Amino acid sequence: MSLPTLTTARLKLRQLVEADRESVVKVFSDPEMSRFFAADFSDPAAASGMVDRRLAYRGPAGQGHWVIERDGEVIGVAHLRPSSELPGGVPELGYYVGAAHAGQGLASEAARAVLDHGLDGLGLPAVWALVHENNAASRKVAGRLGFLDVGSGIHYGDLHRVLVALPATHGRPHHIELWVPDLAEAERSWGWLLGELGWREFQRWPDGVSWRLGATYLVVEASPAMSAAGHERTRPGLNHLALHVDTRAHVDDLATRAADHGWQPLFADMYPHAGGDAHYAAYLENDAGFEVELVALEGPAPAGPTTGS
Repeated sequence: MSLPTLTTARLKLRQLVEADRESVVKVFSDPEMSRFFAADFSDPAAASGMVDRRLAYRGPAGQGHWVIERDGEVIGVAHLRPSSELPGGVPELGYYVGAAHAGQGLASEAARAVLDHGLDGLGLPAVWALVHENNAASRKVAGRLGFLDVGSGIHYGDLHRVLVALPATHGRPHHIELWVPDLAEAERSWGWLLGELGWREFQRWPDGVSWRLGATYLVVEASPAMSAAGHERTRPGLNHLALHVDTRAHVDDLATRAADHGWQPLFADMYPHAGGDAHYAAYLENDAGFEVELVALEGPAPAGPTTGS
């Protein structure tokens, strides 16, 4: 399993490999690095065992362990992986820069790169961190990165702050507006589907209605300003909307029940992998010709773009 290389103004974060063992053990040879750990990684055997555990990691695509390099020198390690301490195996961020490089903002720079990769690159709904109660420097780093302190608990054998970072609103969709030829039909099909996915009615007026989920809302409107009688998804403009669904079983359930609510299957002969072997999704079209793609969150991310036809 390969990890992307992350670069910043001063650093390169690349996947940890066996050849990094000696360099990582050297970073942790300073007793100050183990101050907030239950183990003493200044012991080469303990540090080497820690490297073994990191090299043995197998988990979700895009998550794992990086070494932090500055000018070709390994100065620390970082990770983003399912937590062994928090419920549900939520993604947990860790960052460790050698004591000799402290006070230069390098931990913040490295941690920001991994956090952005998780929230923006992988689209994770949240990233968590556990920071020792007495590790003031690391808590300052987390604060600069925008982590929220949501409590404390005994983790890794000692008291830790429980922190969470959420995606920023900047640059994300505010709303999507679809002009439809038949408002009643649109309410029947879109209202059912969005309701099943957790959206709730937001606004209503004579020519339209909207549904909201979080900070984003979707509008269907039979606008009197429409210049054509209907939607054609193969023409320039909107081809389809793709929406996350929590599980593959839920995708199957929605695909089965969709016909009772104005949706018909597309690419049925290739279901559920019309978008590729690693992509589990249902493609549906309503009576007005609008296409929606329901993508299961379970399983690996797609290797490439999904079908656009």
